[in-house]
Amino acid sequence: MKSLPIDEVLPALRDALATRHEAVLEAPPGAGKTTRVPLALLDQDWLAGQTILMLEPRRLAARAAAERLASELGEKVGETVGYRIRLDSKVGPRTRIEVVTEGILTRRLQDDPALEGVGLLIFDEFHERSLDADLALALSLNGRELFRDEQPLKILLMSATLEGERLSALLDDAPILRSEGRMFPVAQRWGRPFQPGEFIEPRVVQAVLEAVHDESGSLLVFLPGQAEIRRVHQQLSEALGERDEILLCPLHGELELAAQRAAIDPAPPGKRKVVLATNIAETSLTIDGVRVVVDAGLARVPRFDPGSGMTRLDTQRISRASATQRAGRAGRLEPGVCYRLWSADQQEQLAAHASPEILQADLAGLALQLARWGVTPGQLAWLDVPPAAAYAQAQDLLMRLGALDGEGKLTRHGQAMAELPAHPRIAHLLLRGQSLGLAPMACDVAALLGERDILRGADADLHSRLVLLSGEARAARGAQGGVQRARQLARQYRGYLRGQADAAVADPEHPRWLGALLALAYPDRVAQQRRPGGAEYRLANGRAAQFSEPDNLMKQPWLVIADLGSRQGQREERIYLAADFDPALFETVLAEQVRNVDQLDWDEREGLLRAERQRKVGELVLSREPLPGLDESARCLALVQLVRRKGLELLPWTAELRQWQARVALLRQLELAAKAESQWPDVSDAALLEGLEHWLAPYLGKVSRLAHFANLDLAGILLGLLPWPLPQRLDELAPQHLKVPSGSSIRLDYSEQPPILAVRLQELFGLAETPRIAGGHQAVKLHLLSPARRPVQVTQDLASFWRSTYAEVKKDLKGRYPKHYWPDDPLIAEATARAKPRGT
Repeated sequence: MKSLPIDEVLPALRDALATRHEAVLEAPPGAGKTTRVPLALLDQDWLAGQTILMLEPRRLAARAAAERLASELGEKVGETVGYRIRLDSKVGPRTRIEVVTEGILTRRLQDDPALEGVGLLIFDEFHERSLDADLALALSLNGRELFRDEQPLKILLMSATLEGERLSALLDDAPILRSEGRMFPVAQRWGRPFQPGEFIEPRVVQAVLEAVHDESGSLLVFLPGQAEIRRVHQQLSEALGERDEILLCPLHGELELAAQRAAIDPAPPGKRKVVLATNIAETSLTIDGVRVVVDAGLARVPRFDPGSGMTRLDTQRISRASATQRAGRAGRLEPGVCYRLWSADQQEQLAAHASPEILQADLAGLALQLARWGVTPGQLAWLDVPPAAAYAQAQDLLMRLGALDGEGKLTRHGQAMAELPAHPRIAHLLLRGQSLGLAPMACDVAALLGERDILRGADADLHSRLVLLSGEARAARGAQGGVQRARQLARQYRGYLRGQADAAVADPEHPRWLGALLALAYPDRVAQQRRPGGAEYRLANGRAAQFSEPDNLMKQPWLVIADLGSRQGQREERIYLAADFDPALFETVLAEQVRNVDQLDWDEREGLLRAERQRKVGELVLSREPLPGLDESARCLALVQLVRRKGLELLPWTAELRQWQARVALLRQLELAAKAESQWPDVSDAALLEGLEHWLAPYLGKVSRLAHFANLDLAGILLGLLPWPLPQRLDELAPQHLKVPSGSSIRLDYSEQPPILAVRLQELFGLAETPRIAGGHQAVKLHLLSPARRPVQVTQDLASFWRSTYAEVKKDLKGRYPKHYWPDDPLIAEATARAKPRGT
């Protein structure tokens, strides 16, 4: 057995787990942790013959890890080492190390919270922070606390890059062990920054061709997804022509097993491989013979939007940690090279670590499993707590699917959903489909929705996929693997649906039932065409979706959309997969999705209030009829909501009323500044909108049209907001006019703070100080005007103006207005509203 870097820390790991029930192991890619750790711990006394469960984040990695572990023992998989993954398992009566995927572990925990017979639970590649791994860790910690007092379950977290201190704290200050690994030097080849909208494939192909020419060994090329892999594969096939010594090998989770093995296994003698992979090859897999990495620096990440209830795949920059791990693939066996298709400056701008999936994923499955476990998120230990908005969205969906009751407790239907290895939407489809006598079609539809689209890029009609699944049509060569997996998954679902249907529909083979089944899974994605023959549809969740290209389904006025998405920044979703829908189903099998709503709202075009009873599915209106006998409180509420939506400008404001509002606001502000409370009410626009029900609603009895708002006595209504004696105090403290030395009464402008007094300079002669209001607490702002009423000075300090500025102003005004009176000493001069004082 060859030496691996991880071997140096194995004695310390054994000691740590002998004295503690938790440990954290950090080891870089290639250190050998996945291959060596389970075998090194298998015969420990504390394990006492129990089994080891090792969690892997991907099916491909789980199977590969089990095969390597078995080969180290000189055995076949299914003997000492086995695996359980979706659609496949190899375990036997002597199996003591089981490599499982995350969903498998969660279901096992639900069936046996104590994990009886399991002595050690290993979370491999935990740094990937998948949603299922976080959930499984939270459940296993809780289950151990409740059920494993005598022989506690030991837990080991392993990863290439971990936030070791955070994890140690979560695991009761567990010891952290680190393996430095063995890495040969990797030379970096930097690229130039990608331009917005630039396609990555030409740059990737250019880098691969350069590396093939300049370097030896096999290449590992990191691309964001299958579409890019397919396009790069095609372009490289054309560019490399007859070079038979170079093997192009795609690698992603949807490939058939033989194709996956071809990518992972060493190249035959005299051959080189170019492996085109997603981030599946970042840490979980060892690909022999690779000494060159070409990294596009991108990954496709699912992001859930609680506002729309939809998950979309976003292509985004990888983290610095991911970039380091990808580059490390080139230095496992000998010095290597990494071609990074971005600049060194951009490298420094990358996020340190990728965001955990739990912070950006659809939490419906997690919420269902927590309800089955009988806890809320706050009752479990998490590294990152599930976000409240996404969790609330998940619970809302589960209630609409009948999985939770009004108090958030699991129903019998929800229990049955939670026991199925499927997303809650799919589980609901299967169970309701069975109850309707549509189990065979439901299983086929669930299988198609549970895997990637077997006809990706073709027309959107799901019926064509069902035809392939039934064998009525033959799949193209590239789609045959997907069809076989879907058939296998459909058979598995049929095995889960035991018993007979409670009720059977007529003609269960009719195509209309496909739309019904989809509507059961996606009640929020029933969609109505905006105009006949058009590409745009409105969904029950209120969102918009459209076909980006002509499609036969555009003939259908109603659809159910199973798969849709959009690019960042786009408002409308693109329809990828859908089926036609018969809205008459809302009268029968889908009647629970319909609700009656008494709607009282404004007809914007007619400008009048309409009352009607609407039959609605989400935001879609199936039918409407006039609602006689308006309820006065409901009518008043509709009017208030209209004002709140359109704003206070809907009311008959005048300039004088706005001045009144500002005067009250000034006195309130001054009182609040002087003490904690004010006797003056808040009459700001925000406060008035907030309190419409109290001050405006009682006066809306005669309003039935938009034009009627103009007839409201808004002045009287607003004045009523001031209790006695505040109206009188308002005129005393914030007067509308101020008398100046000339005898004129000048209007104050309260639209600004402090209030403005715009007055001709000559009318203030003899006045030593700036006028004040509000009991002397507020000086006004003087806009001093020329005889032609043009501004010559703005001040709040009249005394200073007379002392320091008046002389210069006088000189200018005397030149422009020689017939007017400009005294040398304004403080002893007579104020005048004329050119000169009388008698001068």
